[in-house]
Amino acid sequence: MNILLVGSGGREHAFAWKIKQSNLCKKLYIAPGNAGTSELGINLPINVTDFQNIKDTCIRESVDLLVVGPEEPLVKGLRNYLSSNPETSHLPIVGPDQLGATLEGSKDFSKQFMKANNIPTAGYDTFTEDTLNEGLSFIRKQKLPVVLKADGLAAGKGVLICQSYEEAEASFREMLLEKKFGEASAKVVIEEFLSGIELSVFVATDGESYKILPEAKDYKRIGEKDTGPNTGGMGAISPVPFADQAFMDKVEEEIVKPTIEGLKKENIDYRGFLFIGLMNVDGQPKVIEYNVRMGDPETQAVLPRIKSDFVALLKAIATKGLANYTLQTENFVTSTVVMVAGGYPESYEKGKKITGLHADNNTSSITFHAGTSLTKDGTVQTNGGRVLGITGKGKSVEEAISNAYERVSQISWENVNYRRDIGQDILAYAK
Repeated sequence: MNILLVGSGGREHAFAWKIKQSNLCKKLYIAPGNAGTSELGINLPINVTDFQNIKDTCIRESVDLLVVGPEEPLVKGLRNYLSSNPETSHLPIVGPDQLGATLEGSKDFSKQFMKANNIPTAGYDTFTEDTLNEGLSFIRKQKLPVVLKADGLAAGKGVLICQSYEEAEASFREMLLEKKFGEASAKVVIEEFLSGIELSVFVATDGESYKILPEAKDYKRIGEKDTGPNTGGMGAISPVPFADQAFMDKVEEEIVKPTIEGLKKENIDYRGFLFIGLMNVDGQPKVIEYNVRMGDPETQAVLPRIKSDFVALLKAIATKGLANYTLQTENFVTSTVVMVAGGYPESYEKGKKITGLHADNNTSSITFHAGTSLTKDGTVQTNGGRVLGITGKGKSVEEAISNAYERVSQISWENVNYRRDIGQDILAYAK
């Protein structure tokens, strides 16, 4: 098959890496890709929301399967655009339609969906500039800390956990009145804080059947011991010790099944990946959020643990053949450490030369590119906030973490930053 993969991050490099391992892949195109994906397929300088150019490429290159990595093109309706065009209407696509993508595109929509389908989640209410005073009053009725969420897409940074009422009120005003996250915070969800351990569960579905992929735990805060502002993700571990069979059975019965049934009930054409962000609250799973694609950096920890043919999985999702697909997983542990530009998630510089990339003789780690680009002379340089994701493999959590950090120590650029405590809480939990 000729496959077009849309996206440019660490998730897409991991997808490309896994796709190229399949005999079902004939040609791989990545739009726009990064320095890492250029070694696996053909990068095309196409923006992820340039629907016309994506459509033209599908026709010109006789694309047999389109795989959409990031959320933005899905939320903006890429599937609908291609399905409504006679020349691409029959193209198999991995990624939900625009209504399905609203599960991530609007926090308020997703909370209403959970409520309607009796899916366990935190208590909440949604407010706009017109209901500012009601929102301020609602804040004072919450237990501390108070969670504020921008309704729309905010690149993983639209969630604030406020430790005082004064901080919550000031941030709430800033989000609504000063548009802290642009149009994404035209609506703000105020939510009950859930105390527990986070977990990311990934579901592949063709709209009828589903497969639960290996779970992971990610690390959102920039600083060690989960301090500082939220980021798109600083690391991940898979599998997660507390996610035993009994807990995952609860997740499947109380969350996954009602979610799939709810999508059917709403006549949502959902063929793609569903990321369910959970909190384990005293052994009870509660949904924090839905994402309508694989997580980043969790994908870099999860995909190495999928043993069965990945392209066969993607094709089964897109063509409603998932019931006949057998998912096989590896039993080793993975640990992903994200290396970021100094200053991230605030302002940071690009164009820093990366050294140490070619010293990789270690089969116990994988280097995934995220925010990288190639200069004309072939030098790899930084081109984003999250630059690389280093995934270590091992028989134990300790070994996986050690292998990841061994590889991290070989790579450098000016003002590189990364967390040094990825997986330490898992080690403590395992003991």
